[in-house]
Amino acid sequence: MAVAASSASRRRQVSRLPAEVTSFVGRRHEVAEVRRMLSTSRTVTLMGVGGVGKTRLAIRVATIMERSFADGVWLVQLADLEKPELLVPTVLESMEIRDHSNRPPMDVLIEHLAGRQALLVLDNCEHLLHECAVLAETLLRATPDLRILATSRHVLGIAGEQTFPVPTLPVPDSGSHGAAASDAVQLFTERAQAVLPEFELTEDNREAVELICRRLDGLPLGIELAAVRLRVLSVWQLLDRLDDRFRLLTTGSRAVLPRHQTLRALIDWSHALCTEQERLLWARASVFSGGLDLEAAEAVCAGDGIAREDVVDLVIGLVEKSILTREEHPATVRYRLLETIRQYGRERLADSGQSEELVRRHRDYYRRLAAEARRRLFGPDQVGWLARLQLEHANLRTALANCFARPEDAPVGAGMAADLLYHWITSYYLVEGRRWLDRALATCTERGEVRARALWADSWLAIIQAEPAKAGEMLEESKAIGEELELESVLGYVAVFSGMIAMYAQEPEKAIALYEEAVARHRSTGDPVGLALALIRLSLAHSFLGDSARAIAVGEEGIAVCEAHGEGWHKAYAQMALGIEIWRQGDVRRATEMEQESLRFNRSLDDPLGIGVNLEVLAWIAATEEQYPRAARLLGIVETAWKAIGAPLSGYGHLVHFHDECEARTREALGPAAFDEDLQWGAGLPYDDALAYALEERTAAAAATRPGAGSRPGAAPSPLTPRETEIAGLVARGMSNKEIAAAAVIAQRTVEGHIEHIMNKLGFRSRAQIAAWVGDRPSQDESPRSASQSRQAKTRKARRPPGRPGDEAPRE
Repeated sequence: MAVAASSASRRRQVSRLPAEVTSFVGRRHEVAEVRRMLSTSRTVTLMGVGGVGKTRLAIRVATIMERSFADGVWLVQLADLEKPELLVPTVLESMEIRDHSNRPPMDVLIEHLAGRQALLVLDNCEHLLHECAVLAETLLRATPDLRILATSRHVLGIAGEQTFPVPTLPVPDSGSHGAAASDAVQLFTERAQAVLPEFELTEDNREAVELICRRLDGLPLGIELAAVRLRVLSVWQLLDRLDDRFRLLTTGSRAVLPRHQTLRALIDWSHALCTEQERLLWARASVFSGGLDLEAAEAVCAGDGIAREDVVDLVIGLVEKSILTREEHPATVRYRLLETIRQYGRERLADSGQSEELVRRHRDYYRRLAAEARRRLFGPDQVGWLARLQLEHANLRTALANCFARPEDAPVGAGMAADLLYHWITSYYLVEGRRWLDRALATCTERGEVRARALWADSWLAIIQAEPAKAGEMLEESKAIGEELELESVLGYVAVFSGMIAMYAQEPEKAIALYEEAVARHRSTGDPVGLALALIRLSLAHSFLGDSARAIAVGEEGIAVCEAHGEGWHKAYAQMALGIEIWRQGDVRRATEMEQESLRFNRSLDDPLGIGVNLEVLAWIAATEEQYPRAARLLGIVETAWKAIGAPLSGYGHLVHFHDECEARTREALGPAAFDEDLQWGAGLPYDDALAYALEERTAAAAATRPGAGSRPGAAPSPLTPRETEIAGLVARGMSNKEIAAAAVIAQRTVEGHIEHIMNKLGFRSRAQIAAWVGDRPSQDESPRSASQSRQAKTRKARRPPGRPGDEAPRE
């Protein structure tokens, strides 16, 4: 099969597919056929009406096939995307590609996918049909190992595309006795049991269930909506009311209805069965993109017929009626409208004349959320707030778009885009954040505090993207506004970022003066965020000039400021900066502890820039300790990290000489061939394994594949029993607990116990890790290194760490 994973591939497969919250019923023929089509065609489009199950089928096929794609399976959900220009950035976001450069997003995407065996699932393409077609055609031409599975109500119309019309579920023929075997009947039965556990398919109700499924034409969403009615109706009562609904729709015709009319009738009925307040909430919730939580529902949807204290009960009612879908997240519960149901709600909202008012409420709520996140940034709730902004990104994007839709609202959008500065920097959205701030500056021209703040915020993103000239222009204007209006805070941030540009230009004395100005201004305004940022950069600048005592004193003060407020992100960067100077002084143990503690926090926040710098310093430390194989492997990991974000040592260009010295020293110690081998070993490590290696973490599974073992990692004995090994293999095949129980002829509870034991033994927390471990054991080879080579490297002449006291000041 053309998409089979290479056995030599050492990259762990990546899957970002959602878990199935309800059972997947039937579709065996469809799954097999789509898999066959993907084996012969690089583009397959699943077509069908709303509610027929295109998305569920695509996700099931992708889940089953994920082991066939060595470099990952990615789901890109497009239902909430309204701006065509955000299509490619959304794909980058879904694929977790963080690029801090200013290259065109399509170039970044093509570069990332080049040479990779991957499957991209584009879900709900119909409203962006032309853009999705261009995207697919461009990617397929440039990346020969990529395959695309799309869902749409219309064909994409690109060369080589195969289409698969997704049928409704089979229903039993009239008068047949095979109802129990019908997929439609099975789906109805399972969904009925979810709302009425005692429900069973019996001889007494079989005919009614069969007729219901035929009336609904086997449409999955229709069947699921109908099954909810069994909370208050018998199956015969349900059938009678279905007939009434369809008779009204077709003026008495009993003919089988067109499927779009069938679904519309079911949604109309669901709407009619809601209370007046539930209908209002349904319509108002349709303004959200990517889901909502209870707080957002209360803030945006309450009022004018809905009391705030009633919102929670109304949400419960809509969940029970399968209008809202409940989603579990680590710190909260969110709710989502299926796209077909959301569009219905949008129609009802437009009919009510409340669309403009609800859009305004939605915009104002997320403007306030962004402002509150900025206020809470520097404190113990920092990580929680940044995680919350990640969950709300689709809504933040929609709110910003609504701000800039009207010129009079542009200042609101500019302030909001600036408030989200740390969201742009610490997530996948730096390029998008730059785009919003550029748009804000183009539309919000009034020379006030909002524009000044947007200018210095945009300048930081420009510095990260290695555009110091552009950043300098924005800072000049921001400074002018700050001086005109006597905005001390603005002038403090202008000084910080101007100092960064000075360091970029190899002017450390100028940078130090600017950083000291920033420190003084932020002390006077009592701004701990600006103060910490200035102290971190000041510490690095003093270190650059060889003033060790000042570098350490300033670095420790920066850490103290962060600790006083319970802050983590700036503290991690302060530890990184202080660790560099401590390493230069020769205290490699303390420096390692500093960098690893910083790395642990940056890993928890998934901050690619901070992680990249931490990995750099740990490589330099390893070379200083003559751990040359480790240094080379860390340099390989660093290489992959910088490629992922498109900006090596972004914003820290004055540290490049340390990287160059480390690489030269390590290559000389190991020899070119051994160095390249270890470098590639590190570059090929899966992300989580790479960070675990840098942190020197060990689990039972990692110990079996640890670098330097001198043998195949798969040669280590498995910690699992034969039965556990069998279960792990079935997990790796993508089988559910229920399916495993049937295949192994054991109880489902026993399967759950085995999987829990497997996770405990291997130190894992997810089924995906088990699957990856099973796949990696027979093929993941260790970078060979003979004992004699290691001994030779260890006996090389020791060298001092770069830049110790007495050395010349390092250059950019």
